[in-house]
Amino acid sequence: MRSRGALLSLSIFLCVFVLNSVQVQGNPNYRDALAKSILFFQGQRSGRLPSGAAQQMTWRSNSGLSDGLQAHVDLTGGYYDAGDNVKFNFPMAFATTMLSWGTLEYGKRMGPQLSDARAAIRWATDYLLKCARVTPGRLYVGVGDPNVDHKCWERPEDMDTVRTVYSVSQSNPGSDVAGETAAALAAASMVFRKVDPKYSKLLLSTAKEVMQFAMRYQGAYSDSLGSAVCPFYCSYSGYKDELLWGAAWLLRATNDVYYFNFLKSLGASDSTDIFSWDNKFAGAYVLLSRVKLHAYIPFLFH
Repeated sequence: MRSRGALLSLSIFLCVFVLNSVQVQGNPNYRDALAKSILFFQGQRSGRLPSGAAQQMTWRSNSGLSDGLQAHVDLTGGYYDAGDNVKFNFPMAFATTMLSWGTLEYGKRMGPQLSDARAAIRWATDYLLKCARVTPGRLYVGVGDPNVDHKCWERPEDMDTVRTVYSVSQSNPGSDVAGETAAALAAASMVFRKVDPKYSKLLLSTAKEVMQFAMRYQGAYSDSLGSAVCPFYCSYSGYKDELLWGAAWLLRATNDVYYFNFLKSLGASDSTDIFSWDNKFAGAYVLLSRVKLHAYIPFLFH
């Protein structure tokens, strides 16, 4: 139930896949479904909202403007998780990765929804950049106390619950959330490569730094943060799949053999029967089949 926000990105990916694969006539109207799926993200926005056409959900207003204050940093922005007022970076980053993947694969078929998809991605990546860059050696991974928030039903504009800040570091690692954050930034860097090269380079350089952190200080963020993320978004599958997923996206974004060698060192897994915000093995293998170094991929399985 807590994965609604993350799983919506899968519906967008599948919706665009259908648009690319079949002739859409009459009902169901997949184009309308795509538009509404992307519009959902505007309803989940946290922070200071834009005006005019950039914010079609006019019943929403500014919220979470003091996020990060507890840690003396600016962590405004990003998305709330489903119907909650908590910002869980683990599923948020996965949703961003998947929305970017769908845009990369089928952007030419998205028509007027392409600009809205880019806006949805950028709203997330602007926040993820803050989380990764504001404090050296530390990655912020969430805002809001989920245990308190889930007992209090109120609009984000009216919330008066504590905005606790959570992070991972060298002494409290989180390779899973860091690997997913790196994947999101790397995938988004390709979305913006032609339309905003400067922003794309910032996304990619930050993705490399976050991935290096995930690789160097290995451990599950569930172990570091406990009840702040469990049982809501525990990393049940461990963190190896996020290391694979993050490195795969950086390999695709850079074609750097460094990531190929790291992928090879990880080996393979039999956990490929599902693909979700928690388990990325299947998605990583599909992604690896499409990178330019695909001829070397069989060596990963020895």
